[in-house]
This record gives sequence, structure tokens and C-alpha cells, in this order.
Amino acid sequence: MNGEARIKMLREAPIPALLLKMGVPTMIGMLVTGFYNLIDAYFVGGLGTSQMGAVSVAFPLGQALVGIAVMFGGGAASYLSRLLGEGRGKEAGRVASTALYSSLIFGTIVIIGIECRLDHVLLGLGATETILPYARQYAVVYVASSVFNIFNVTMNNIASSEGAVKVSMAAMLLGAALNTFFAPVFIYGLRMGILGAALATAAAQAVTAVMYLAYILNRKSVFSFSPKEFTFERTVFREIFKVGIPIFVFQLAASAAISMTNMAAKPYGDSAIAAMGIVTRVISMGIYAVFGFAKGFQPVAGYNYGAKRYDRLRNATKVAVEWTTCFCVLFVLLMAAFPASVISLFTANDGSVVRFGSWALRVNVITFLFYGMEAIYSMLSLALGESLGGWVLSAGRQALFFIPAILTLPRAAGLNGVIFAQPAADVITGFVMGIIALRLNENLKVLEKNTASRRAADGKKPAG
Repeated sequence: MNGEARIKMLREAPIPALLLKMGVPTMIGMLVTGFYNLIDAYFVGGLGTSQMGAVSVAFPLGQALVGIAVMFGGGAASYLSRLLGEGRGKEAGRVASTALYSSLIFGTIVIIGIECRLDHVLLGLGATETILPYARQYAVVYVASSVFNIFNVTMNNIASSEGAVKVSMAAMLLGAALNTFFAPVFIYGLRMGILGAALATAAAQAVTAVMYLAYILNRKSVFSFSPKEFTFERTVFREIFKVGIPIFVFQLAASAAISMTNMAAKPYGDSAIAAMGIVTRVISMGIYAVFGFAKGFQPVAGYNYGAKRYDRLRNATKVAVEWTTCFCVLFVLLMAAFPASVISLFTANDGSVVRFGSWALRVNVITFLFYGMEAIYSMLSLALGESLGGWVLSAGRQALFFIPAILTLPRAAGLNGVIFAQPAADVITGFVMGIIALRLNENLKVLEKNTASRRAADGKKPAG
């Protein structure tokens, strides 16, 4: 599908069909990202509890680095969708190029900084004396290869903004398939242990990057990504950061939440750290699915808002909320029914990990029921350029409300406090989401009514 056809689809396609075309591929793409983490956990779990703990400790680093890509790519995606909806293609090209090159430059600088202080960083993320050697071995490759993932995630967001969701889905699926193949070969076949897990992920992400590079060089995008289009214009960076910084805060908050959970679980041993790491990865699969669909919803919302098609925008929001909520209900029922079976997939017969992880999974998954509405209204806020609402919803469950919970509940309730911190934050975020959703819906109704009145008035004016 060429660029003009994708724009026409955003403007004219029936909303349910449009959401399926846009949302399902991005959802699959995000699920693939989560699948990378599950593959590492699944195969590393067979090496031992300390090795599983090492992957759990290093996981926040990957989340934080992806945050850089989402800050530039996700921030640009919202602006790009609106520019395309307004017919400002040349400006959109400058924004896309600026976002891509900025993410790579900034990301590389951060990666070098982390590698120079790797042991200190890992200890700060909750590594114990027994976990640290494995965490170091895994993270030195995992962090360095994140430059590929920064490129991939930035391109994923930019391609989605122009409706090229199938390209992202194909690239991510191939990467996941290769990671699934490489991981057991490197870890067990070549006897590389936990280092093999990091190398398998690096190789798979490199292949995904090559596919995106081919997409650029073969000129299949509406954007050229020429270095000449890179700009230091304040307007461009202001628009990117207006949406990108709240998303970046969300990613950093997610990273901080995982590391703070590791630190809170640290006094209870490697099994507690490993179990909470497994729970985080499992629930992340549900989060990635919903967030991926919401990413597909974002260009639909941004384009129709820019084109002043508020009726289509409200309809798309209603359908997206209904679909994501249904998914959340099914996910909760499945995880709550078989928690021990799920946790057992990621541990080498460690009974304490299974017992603790099963209880933690059942408790933490319940409040996932709210996440569909939170994700859609967060994306709607960002697509409309209302960064405050998007920031509150993005950062609420893993920063504004989670940090106080994880700092206080473990002191009051011990290990159960670690488990209940995230559900407590989720409940508060749900109440805030309800307030923001009501305000956004009222604003859209007013805009739709005013637009209809103007069109009716223009129709009554005499010709000439």
C-alpha cells in the first residue's frame, strides 16, 4: 500500500475495519517485543534461579533505553499523524528525519555511559552478590545491542504514523522467530549460558534493523529520512517532546518500577527477585498487546482530529475501549486460573519461585482489567496534543502512584507489600482515568457540535 492509499484509508475506511488494520499489526509487533523478554526468561530459567534473577535485574535497562526511542519516535508519531491529516507532507518529512537521527545519537551516548558504570548500575537495580556475575555477563551485550532496538522502535512508531503497520509487524515477527531459534542454540547448543541469551537477542534485533533499513532505502515510506532534512527548529522539537517526554517518563517509570520492585524483593533472596521478574514479564505481555493496539489507534485519532472529523474520532475511541477491555477480561481470567502453570514455565524446579510467583501473579493481574481504558485514553490525549492527561495516565500506574506504594507497603506488610504495590497504584490510576475520560469525551462532543453548526451555516450562505 503506497502513502496516498494509507492516507485515504485513515480518512475514509470504516472505523472497525480501520482499527483492525491499524491495531492488530501494531499489537502483534508489540507482543513480539514482549516475546523477546519471555524467550530470554524461558531459556535462561533452565540455567538456575540466580541466572533468572540476572535477567530480571537487567530488564529495566532495556526498558529505559527503549524509552529513548519511544520519546522521539512516539512523540513524532502523534505530530506526524496530525501533519499528514492537515496535508503538510514536507513538514512531516523533516519531523520524521529529525526524530530518527536524534534517537540514535542520544541513545548511543546513554549506552556508552551505562557500559562505563555497568557494575554500579546493576547493583543499583537490585543485583545480589550471587546474581551480579551473571547480570554483568548478560548486560554487557544486552545494553550495547540496544542501539538496534532503539532504531527499530523509533522506526516502528514512525511507520505506524503513516499507516505502514504491516511493515513493522513483518520486521518484528522475523526478529522474534530468529530469537526463538538462536536462544537455545547459543545458550545450550554452544554452551554459552546466559551470554548466549544476550547474543541471540542482539542477532535478532540486528536483522530487524536491516529490514527497516531496507524499507527506508527502497523508498517505500512517504518520508525520505534524508540527513539533510534533520533540523534544529524549536517548533519540531517542541512538538516531539510535548508528547514524547510524557511517554519517556512512562518508560523510565516502568524501568524504575521494576528496579524498585527488585530492591524491595532483595531482602527475601534470589527466588523472590526471580519470581517478581517472571510476573513482570508475563503481565507485560498483556500490556504490550493492549498498548500495541492503542498505538494503532493513535494515528487514527491524530489524523481524524487534524482533519476535524470528530464524529469518526469519537466512534473510534468507543470501539477501541470496548475491544481492549474485552481482551483485558480474557487475559485476567486466563492468568488467574492457571498461575502456577504459567510460573513453572520459567524456573528450573524451584518450588519457592513457583509458590511466590503464583500468588504474586494472581494478585497483580486482577487490576489489569482497567488497563484497556487507560491505554486508549492515554493515547487519545497524546494524539490530540494534550500532553498533561497522557502524562498522568502514562506515569500514574508506575510512577506517581506506584513509587509511594512500593516505598511504604513493604515496610508495613513485608513480602506481601511488594506484591500489592502495583495493584494499589492501578486502582488509583483507574479513578484518575475516569475523570480524564469524561473530560475528553465532553470536549470532543463540543468540537463535533461546533463543527456541524459551522458546516450547516456555510451551507445556508448564498453562492457568490
